[in-house]
Amino acid sequence: MIDDAADLTRPTSGLEMFTATVAAGADRPMVRYLDTTLTAREIDLFSDDLAQRLIDDGFGPGDRVAVLCQNDPGFVVAVIAAWKAGGTAVPLNPMYTERELAFALVDTGARALVCLDELYSAGAEPIISGGDTDVVTVVLTSADDWRSAPESPSSARMPGAPASDDPALLLYTSGTTGVPKAAVITHGNLTAAAELYRLWTSITADDEVLAITPLFHVTGIVGHLALSLRVGAPLILAHRFDATLLVQAMRDHRPAFIVGAISAIVALVDASDGADDFRSVKWMATGGAPVSAAVASRVTARSGRELSIVYGLTETTSPAIATPIGEVGRVDPESGALSIGVPLAPTRCRIVDDSGRPVGPGVVGEVEIAGPQVSPGYWHDGAVVDGPVDGALHTGDVGFCDSDGWVFLIDRRKDMITTAGYKVWPREVEDVLYRHPAVAEAAVVGVPDDTRGEVVSAFIALESGATATVAQIEAFAATQLAAYKRPRRFTVVTELPKTATGKVLRRELRG
Repeated sequence: MIDDAADLTRPTSGLEMFTATVAAGADRPMVRYLDTTLTAREIDLFSDDLAQRLIDDGFGPGDRVAVLCQNDPGFVVAVIAAWKAGGTAVPLNPMYTERELAFALVDTGARALVCLDELYSAGAEPIISGGDTDVVTVVLTSADDWRSAPESPSSARMPGAPASDDPALLLYTSGTTGVPKAAVITHGNLTAAAELYRLWTSITADDEVLAITPLFHVTGIVGHLALSLRVGAPLILAHRFDATLLVQAMRDHRPAFIVGAISAIVALVDASDGADDFRSVKWMATGGAPVSAAVASRVTARSGRELSIVYGLTETTSPAIATPIGEVGRVDPESGALSIGVPLAPTRCRIVDDSGRPVGPGVVGEVEIAGPQVSPGYWHDGAVVDGPVDGALHTGDVGFCDSDGWVFLIDRRKDMITTAGYKVWPREVEDVLYRHPAVAEAAVVGVPDDTRGEVVSAFIALESGATATVAQIEAFAATQLAAYKRPRRFTVVTELPKTATGKVLRRELRG
């Protein structure tokens, strides 16, 4: 399934992708935001103006620009302006507290902060006004500011074009298990990842991309923004995730591509009128969190569109493995797990044992990935954690391949539960719970136990209007799972704690 000799013909930098888009059609729509449409020329002028402001304030090549925005035109402008000024963009989560924001600004040594006015007053202002940092702040205001672009390009001399190995982005990992770290994403990583999305989806300038994932997240900035820059496809933004608003945007602009966390996809499908709202969608994909075959089937039945899976990490600049477009994802007959697809050439994927030796089809081991999209390392660190080793990233995810090269994930290595000497993978138990028609969400963790070491503990949220009891769900699980795999504890919750991009925060469930 992998062509080791395959190569990607692509631009050398994110800035080159953007300038090529401008050259190909400066007056074509580039960003659709609520009731405003911005052309590539307007984004070019706005980013020129912002880059000049940064340079006038002392920003220089190699400096970092922190970007604290929602899914707004300002985010797009800020990232491009950072590149034009010779620097690196640092997208930050708008939900950060003052403490988290201050940490990120100090950790990355940000020279400038581009911030929405609402986020400045809500959290950034005390940090800046308190004098704890030397960050120069540019505050962007409402959508009205994007209706009138500067009349002419900046006359200032911008630094030279970024090189392929220059940092384009510092992207913080989700921090689901500890302190977030900023992965260094080079321009070469970014353009390779954008090209992988382009080749996988066959998206062109005649299509449109609906942004349902926050742009600060790797899926958003690559699967939305970078893909849009690569092919010149308009990017549809809606400030924050609002399923009703995004469904209306689908009706207005008829996007061809959607990618996001399964929780966002489900919310979008539930807010729609069904298949008619999805009639323009050629490719709908989900990544970032495990997907059960039962949930994927529900999405397909409601939307009329097959749901593709795309697998990647912040450290792989998003895409690495995916369901081939036009094919139905495979389901493992033994575990019921839905495959995450096959490696996107020239990505190389192996399943290895604890000694790093490749294992055969059906044998469980750690997923190892190598390719042009793999980050060279973390900020302040020499290499990505657990890799690259021998040129490959050790992901920490455990899975297996079938004889045709389709990859199946079992779980994160660190999430494995050991109960009375038996090994239990939470993902297998969750997949069973999702088959119960009353279960909307499920998460399984190991909870310390004096007798068994750990016991399997399940947290479930029920479908709206469902009346199933814990006893009924326990009885259902008993017909599907060996005794040692069955949850000893069930907790019914309104919803599971998640990151902004839909990953379940298992550490919060463990208590």
